[in-house]
Amino acid sequence: MTGFPQFVYHSDALYVESVPLHQIAEQYGTPCYVYSRAALTQAYRDFDTAFAARDHLICYAVKANSNIAILNLLARLGSGFDIVSGGELQRVIKAGGDPRKTVFSGVGKTIQEMRMALDVGILCFNVESESELNALNQTASEMGKIAAVSLRVNPDVDARTHPYISTGLKENKFGVPADEAMRIYQAAHLYPHVRFTGLDCHIGSQLTELSPFIEASGKMLSLLDALQAKGLTIEHLDLGGGLGIRYTDESPPSIQNYVAALCAQTARATQRLLIEPGRSLVGNAGILLTRVAYLKHTSARNFAIVDAAMNDLMRPSLYDAYHDILPVRSNGLATDTYQVVGPVCETGDFLGHDRLLALRDGDLLAVMSAGAYGMSMSSNYNTRPRAAEVMVDKDAVHLIRQRETVDQLIASERILSG
Repeated sequence: MTGFPQFVYHSDALYVESVPLHQIAEQYGTPCYVYSRAALTQAYRDFDTAFAARDHLICYAVKANSNIAILNLLARLGSGFDIVSGGELQRVIKAGGDPRKTVFSGVGKTIQEMRMALDVGILCFNVESESELNALNQTASEMGKIAAVSLRVNPDVDARTHPYISTGLKENKFGVPADEAMRIYQAAHLYPHVRFTGLDCHIGSQLTELSPFIEASGKMLSLLDALQAKGLTIEHLDLGGGLGIRYTDESPPSIQNYVAALCAQTARATQRLLIEPGRSLVGNAGILLTRVAYLKHTSARNFAIVDAAMNDLMRPSLYDAYHDILPVRSNGLATDTYQVVGPVCETGDFLGHDRLLALRDGDLLAVMSAGAYGMSMSSNYNTRPRAAEVMVDKDAVHLIRQRETVDQLIASERILSG
């Protein structure tokens, strides 16, 4: 057993749904991202079913994984989208997503991005500063439009997650303090081309406890009460995302328990509830498939040098994040402790430290829980083409992104003349 329902061993070979992973490696090469359609679909339906008794909209956080095949599958399931750039908006539209079910988050929206979003008629801008609000009001005025807005409120709640992905403390760059939000909402008449429609917060990512969510939603309800007492109409309450997944021994709340807690906490609010899950939808739906290039044994350590690197999966190097690393096929050898590292010229280029594995040159490994912030954070460092991506649907394998070539990487570069 692997602990990941759509990735299981049969006769000592690791499968995704009904397809052996070694078959995918033979056909598409490595490194390669592999996703399970069934896992992705089940995660979305778990959210949707848990919210069945409440008016809601699930807005998938596109930054987690922005492949248009994944966006298209979610759009067909009824999902909305949470975007943080104009490029992500273009991906949503290309994938068949509905702009009217799309919210635009992020602290640094450009005027061009605002224009694009206003032109296609997105559901809402999650505004993160007074300066941004002024710019949006001016841009909407120039276009003869009204921008629907939620203020992203910083509730000053400790998410108890990695500091790089904690977004709800007062020292973070995100959102506006509650007292400032109250003042801005009351000054709505100063923004004739803005309509305040919602109230938003997001406290961080990879949260493994319910208490931070409950604390933040409680503070949002208090602000909602104060706004309504002043006669302001709020149509939706956006409680953000951040629900964690299991990478190793974490015990995050189930989707059902998470949604039940949010619904119970906000039971007296009649507003539509929006949430912005990303990792909890796609994280455990994907793996990174890699092959051992060389085994290197030294007096200090044993190294398994694989063909995937920090440019393919940044999370271990950036966050010291842990991913399970499993053999794709059993080879019958004795296990040893390995540092699983890539070929990039950085000591920080690793996928896993001190892993007990039975390995030989050429063996395949599956880096688990890589569906979120894997491909979307990948780069071309060391002029390494980015990996291929495939989606498995039962016994069918679909290429959803071709492997890049070096010719593609340098095509836009120019040598000086003269």
